[in-house]
Amino acid sequence: MKGNTRRVALVLELDWAYKRHASVYAGTQQYFDEQGWESVIDEYALDSLPSRRGTAIPYDGVIARATKSLAQRCDKLNVPLVNVWSSSALRDEIPGVYPDYQASGRLRAEHLLARGLCNFAVLGSRRDSADYLEMQSFVETIRDQGHACEVAWMSRMFSDSLSQWRTFNQTIATWMDKWELPVGTFIGADSVGRIVVQKCKERGWRIPEDVVMIAGRNEETLCESPRPSITSMEMGYERVGYEAAKLLHRLMNGEHLLENTVHVPPQGIVVRESTDFLITEDELIAAALSFIASNSHRRIGQDDVARALSVETRTLQNRFRKVLDQSIAATIRRVRLERAKRELVQSNRSLKNIARDAGFGSAMRMYDLFKRELGMTPTQFRKQRRL
Repeated sequence: MKGNTRRVALVLELDWAYKRHASVYAGTQQYFDEQGWESVIDEYALDSLPSRRGTAIPYDGVIARATKSLAQRCDKLNVPLVNVWSSSALRDEIPGVYPDYQASGRLRAEHLLARGLCNFAVLGSRRDSADYLEMQSFVETIRDQGHACEVAWMSRMFSDSLSQWRTFNQTIATWMDKWELPVGTFIGADSVGRIVVQKCKERGWRIPEDVVMIAGRNEETLCESPRPSITSMEMGYERVGYEAAKLLHRLMNGEHLLENTVHVPPQGIVVRESTDFLITEDELIAAALSFIASNSHRRIGQDDVARALSVETRTLQNRFRKVLDQSIAATIRRVRLERAKRELVQSNRSLKNIARDAGFGSAMRMYDLFKRELGMTPTQFRKQRRL
């Protein structure tokens, strides 16, 4: 290639409007801009690359959801290739960058366990490696805590035909029949999470009071509406794209890699209404938590909670410490923090307005809590989650 400008082909199936496609692309562009490289979207890079050496090669490298034929062509021409397709049969054979699905599965389980749940259920596809790895890690984490988990597997192509659609619906119905409420659920796909919400409503089950749910990989349109909004995992696909470009750079420089595979840790859980709940058999605490969840945007304190329940503040405080191992004030702060985190990630509203509507009173109070609890400012939190 001419000069120092490198030309990289991208084979990312961008016609599929998912984060694992578009956000990986965005991450590659960030790195390319830093390096001054040229990127070419070429879904048929296999045909653009010559079948044998001695012919001009149009690309210095390739980042792809790699197929076996593309990998063989790149190897034959000595063109560096980085794979970003988690379900690829070549996952362990060629250099690749993938989300750490085992870490995300564990985080999902820990989030639901923190809700005080004892019953759990998961639904995903064996053929989807992301689902399989996450579910495996999720179930192991749940079982390590001494709890059972109801596992169901579905087809990846559940809507390709009427018969598959009917089988899919029967799979969900059979799975839900086995639940013991309240239950914590993990569903692999955002769209399937929406379907399960719909089926819970048909059964008269409330979310999150009866069914606490975390689903998918934060496709915002599906997660945020209609209510209840669904808690999800931000996988950090832009970082996957950036690290893939970085790895390709090393390969194009002829660097020997000690490790072929890079696992990118998830950015974290985006908490929404479907898990914004603590399960407790204590009726007084349950009523207090419900009051706090409905009124945390107001300037309420421990006395207001006790007054709403017609109980002495000291009595309620003692019950909180016994059942939840935290004070009423700490619980209010937690709910406000989660509300503020949602707003920071999901909106472009000012810190002042978010702090007011989350019940902090001032942006400085919100700033202090974020620094104390998360080790970062609200602005840093927003930037990190939106990377």
